[in-house]
Formats: sequence, C-alpha cells, structure tokens
Amino acid sequence: MNESRCLVNKLLRSLSVFRNRLSCVLLALICASATAQAHAEPPLHTTQLLVGFAQDHLANDWRQAQLRELEQALSVHPHIRFIYTDAKGSTAGQIRDIEDLIQQGVDILITSPRDSVAMTPVIASAHQQGIAVVLLTRQIQTEDYTSFIAPDDESIARDAARYLINSMQARGRILMLQGLPNASTTRQRTAAFMDEIADHPELGIAAIRIGNYLRNDTIQAMEDVLAQGIAFDAIYAQSDSMASGARIVLKHAGVDLSRIQIVGIDYIAEARSAILAGEQAASFTYPTSATEAAQVVLMIAEGKQPPRQIRVPFQRVDASNVHLVEPIF
Repeated sequence: MNESRCLVNKLLRSLSVFRNRLSCVLLALICASATAQAHAEPPLHTTQLLVGFAQDHLANDWRQAQLRELEQALSVHPHIRFIYTDAKGSTAGQIRDIEDLIQQGVDILITSPRDSVAMTPVIASAHQQGIAVVLLTRQIQTEDYTSFIAPDDESIARDAARYLINSMQARGRILMLQGLPNASTTRQRTAAFMDEIADHPELGIAAIRIGNYLRNDTIQAMEDVLAQGIAFDAIYAQSDSMASGARIVLKHAGVDLSRIQIVGIDYIAEARSAILAGEQAASFTYPTSATEAAQVVLMIAEGKQPPRQIRVPFQRVDASNVHLVEPIF
C-alpha cells in the first residue's frame, strides 16, 4: 500500500514538472511570435502628418507637373495630409505663403525658392523651429534645410555648352535665354555655361535675355531681340518652355528654324516634337524630382533621417535618341 502511494506521488510530481515546462515553452513561443510580428508589420500611424508645399508659380507647366506628381504620390498615404500654395511668381508672395504654412503647423515644408537670397531667412526660420525642410531643385544661402533634391544644374549647363561647341565647330553667336535671375538654378546654368565656352574665343554670347522660365515672358524678350536686330546662330534656353516661346516668335518672323541650333532643358513633350521636326537640336531631361520628394517625406514620417542631398539623373536627348526617351510630361 505504501509503495502504491509513493508511486502515485512520483507520478503527480512528474506531471507537475511537465506542466510547468510546457507552460514555459508555450510562453516562449508566444513571445517569439509577438516579436517577429512586431518586426514584420509596419508601424501603425496614429497621428496625421501635415506637409505643406509652397510652390513658385503654377502658370509654369513644369511647376504644375511637379505639384501633380507630388500630390499623387502622397495621396495613397492616409496618415499624410498634403496642402499647397501658389505664389503666382511673386517672391514676397512665396515668403508670405511659407509664413502662413508655419502658422498652420506644418511638420514638413517643401519649397522651391524663386529667390535664394531673399527667401533664406524665412526658410531658415522654419528649419530652426523644428520643421523638416525639403528644397526642390533650388537652394538657399545657408545650411538650414533637411534635404535638397535636384538634377545637377552645373553639369547640365556644361554638357549643353559642349554640345553647342561641337555642333557649331566652336564658332558663332549664342543667344542665352535665362530663367529667374535670382534663382539658384539660373545662376548655376549661366555660370557653368559661360565657364565652359570661355576657352573658345570665336564662340561668343550675342545677348542674354530674361524669360523667367515662362513662354509669354520669352515671347516678349524674343520680339525685343528681333526688333533690335541682334544676330545669333544658336539659342541656349534654360528651359524648354522658353525654347517654345522663342520658336513661336521666330516662326512668326519667318526664320528657318533648321538653321538655328536651339538647346533647351527639361525635355517636355513640346521639346520632343520640336526635335523630331528638326526645329530644336537637343534638350536635357530635368525630372520634377517629385518622386524623390515623396520618398523623403515618407522617410521623415517613419522617423528616419533622409539623405542631405539627392541628385536626380539627367540625360541629353537629340535626334539620335529622341525616339527612345519619353518626355518628362
């Protein structure tokens, strides 16, 4: 009888140990599963992020395309609220827009400053207040920003100069159509181009006229050029919108466009058509950088540090590859 009781007690103790060990194993499996799930699933966004885009001028079709692409890229993320403003080509207006976006409490400010000097204080102030600042294609005078995204304007300008040096055999007169005088893009596209042609004394600048990256402004500038009788063999247009405005005036004046070497920047659909028609020699792609900007916004939303500078690739398009390269819009 005593032996039977001892055997039963041993069995009960063994069963108790087994239950305890089984409980530990199950608990460990549950913890491991929870940990794996936490790593596998993206974090849930419990707060909405306010992103404000202070745009320069929506009368510019390139700027419109940039806004549309950015808006579309962010629209699929419900935790991001996207708002924008249109300065309508006014530096003072763009400064006021940024001040208003700061007052609205934006978490991220995106902008392309039309005047890199005048707009530095307000953009720097936003950054110093803890707002993430994303500069699209244009820079400011200080380091008060989170990320700068753009193709390399200096490299594009140098490549454009080399193209004309070769096609013109380093002889002739070039009409330069500039964008916004105080924008960093304009300064870089001008200085690098001038530096590249400086070693070719028989290749010079016939005149420099401001088109502000707009067709209508360029039409007026080109009419003045023709009225003044300025002779030129080629046009370096710092945007394809300005190249388009120049072609309108030249066609109206009866100028044979096949005799004028026109080089632009952006590579929009009009530029492609003009190259195919033999009315423009070349263009350089200048993507809106909206896709990259959206990626930076998402990185910031996830608490990650985005790259300080992102260089967006570009390429030259001319008669040799125009059939293979799609315009940026």
